[in-house]
This record gives sequence, structure tokens and C-alpha cells, in this order.
Amino acid sequence: MTRLTRPATPVTSRVTEGGSPMRRPFARGIPLVVIVAMLVGFAHPALAAPFFFTTGNPDGLIGTLSRPASGATIQTETADDFVLSQPTRINSATFTGLIPTGTPVGSITQVEIEFYHVFPADSANPPSGHVPTRVNSPGDVEIGAATRDSAAGSLSFIASLINPSFSVANTVVNGIHPSPSQFTGGEGPTTGEEVLISVTFTVPIDLPADHYFFRPEVLLSSGNFLWLSVPRPIASPGTPFAPDLQSWTRNDNLAPDWLRIGTDITVQGPFNAAFSLTGTVPSPSTLLLLGAGFVGIGAYRRRER
Repeated sequence: MTRLTRPATPVTSRVTEGGSPMRRPFARGIPLVVIVAMLVGFAHPALAAPFFFTTGNPDGLIGTLSRPASGATIQTETADDFVLSQPTRINSATFTGLIPTGTPVGSITQVEIEFYHVFPADSANPPSGHVPTRVNSPGDVEIGAATRDSAAGSLSFIASLINPSFSVANTVVNGIHPSPSQFTGGEGPTTGEEVLISVTFTVPIDLPADHYFFRPEVLLSSGNFLWLSVPRPIASPGTPFAPDLQSWTRNDNLAPDWLRIGTDITVQGPFNAAFSLTGTVPSPSTLLLLGAGFVGIGAYRRRER
């Protein structure tokens, strides 16, 4: 008995007039990398949301020294706190202070910015006992990866004259001493030029969500920079947050410890200090969009296979 077999079905392909295979419809023929690029491109406006924080405007209560060591002068630091509720990229900052009357803003030769965790992070614990307390102070050492310095080219700055004559009721310059001599009452009132220093970070600063201290230092060719205080609790147009800690200070003779300016040294505070931060935070909607896109692409490729 002879078995009949069907002739093999010829394999055909669709061709164009030019003889080359016809392309698939546009939506099915886009390479994976192009689809991903399109998703990122469409999502770009939402890739990051703006971030802005400010403590508000100076109140004229106190000015505190914040300068790097230079020649015979020792380093003196003032720091005030802020909170990040989510990972943030900080691109720029401003802070406001006094320079001596008659001093041109061009006499500002160096600006350095540091960030600190809250004690006991980055610190020896228990502390030395040379100050009344370290609770809610900055840590012993700065966050190295977040330090920026105009001398190293990692930031640029512009100093602007805001008021040629601005007075503060008290100052802290040299009276920074360990316990039990921490109370000095301050060094009295002064008048100077109010200047705003605007800083752009050449390399942006990426910080995870946490509680931090911001510490600026300014070097002048002659004289001192005094960082100005703002109301505490923060008032409009400032950005209130909780817990809002007070500003602290130290010099090379006291380090690694810190003193509370208003509670330990002058007993007039507590104080905040005048600064702002600007940057971006990742947008959750963008991450969801990209995630959904990649899931869809995966499903599409499985279907193709």
C-alpha cells in the first residue's frame, strides 16, 4: 500500500519592491535599547523633584565666628542643623554673615563647606567630658565625601553686599572654652557689613535621608566672618522642621568637642543660623514609570520568543 504524502509547504517571505524583506510594523520592530531610551527621555522632566530648605532671615541677635585656620589664627567652626526626609543631591547653598565695616566683598579669599552627622555618629563615645553635653551636637569629624572647598576647586562662590550697616546684639569670637569655663556671656555687640555668600558645588553632594549639621567657613584677607543667627523656632520665610536643634561652635583648642552657643556660652539662646540649601530629590513617579516600562518590555520580548 502506497502512502500518499502532502507536498511540503513552501516557506515564503514578504519582500519589498526592492527585493529586501519587508520591515515589521514600527511598534514591533523597535530595538530594546531604543524603547528604554524613549522611556527615559519621556520621563526626564520627572527624573528629579526640586529641593529647597532655608532657616530664614537674620534676626540681629548674635554673630559667631566661622573661619579656617590661617597663619597664627586657629580654626573656629559654627554649625547648624537640618533634616533630609529622603535621599537628596545638594547643588548649591547660601549663608549670611558679617564682615568688618569698610571691607570689600573681594577680600573673601576662601570658602569651605562641611557636613556632619549628629553625635554619636563619627565620634568617640563616651565623649571626653570637656563640655557640658554632646547630646544633639555635631559629630567629632565631618563627612569626608561631603566636604567642598574653593581652594580645592570643588566649589565656587559669589559674595554680595546686602546691607552696608548691620548690627548684632552679641558675638562669639574667642570665648570658646572647655568646662567649667564655658560660660563667657559672649563678647558684646558689633556692627558690620551684611553679606550673602552663594555657593555652587562643582561636584554635587549626595546625602541619604538623615539629620545633619551644615558648617560654612570663610577666610578674609583681613578681619573675621561672623555667621548671623535667625529665629528659633524657624519663622517665615524659613522651612520649619522637627527636631530643630540649636547652633553649636568649637575651635581647635576645644575639638573634637562642641559647645552650644546659646545654652553654654551666652545663656541667651538657643539660636539657629542663616543658611539655605538647594538641590533635587528622586521622583518616585519616575521610578514607577521606568519600572513599569521595563516590565512591559520584558513581557513583549517573551511574547516575541
